Amino acid sequence: MNSKKLEIQPQTLGPFFRVTAESLETENELGRAEGLIRVWLKGRVLLVDSIRLKRETLGMERSIFGIGLFIGAAAVRYRYDCGCKTAELLTINDSDLYHKARQVLQKNRGFNVVHEVTGSTMEDLAHMLEWGGIGTQMDANVKELLLIKLVLQVHATELISQ
Repeated sequence: MNSKKLEIQPQTLGPFFRVTAESLETENELGRAEGLIRVWLKGRVLLVDSIRLKRETLGMERSIFGIGLFIGAAAVRYRYDCGCKTAELLTINDSDLYHKARQVLQKNRGFNVVHEVTGSTMEDLAHMLEWGGIGTQMDANVKELLLIKLVLQVHATELISQ
């Protein structure tokens, strides 16, 4: 799939996935989303482990959040096709400022707070082993996420063209 000089490439290995975005002009990787599908009581759950963007995206016409949103939407769509009904992530708490900003960003994208992983309980130990840190566990309905991402992408495109 490609859109406006980007090539989006999904890759899988068992339950693990990676979606990369590459510039068709420079052939450099611009960013990637990684995670896995977990089969759970509530069905297949998409665990988004990370979305990372390269510095090259800062100088592009689109904002850094636009490309991140695009990569995230591609990962969610690809996994929706695999039967995932729920997406989960952890907004890492590495500093109060960035943690709050990440929470607001993910809430605006359709995620809801499920659990605060503080490391102070035995239940948190399992979450910390799963996610690799402390923060706020959030989840979202995959169908709703796709609709929200579509609306945000259309809105971002309209803003860029103005």
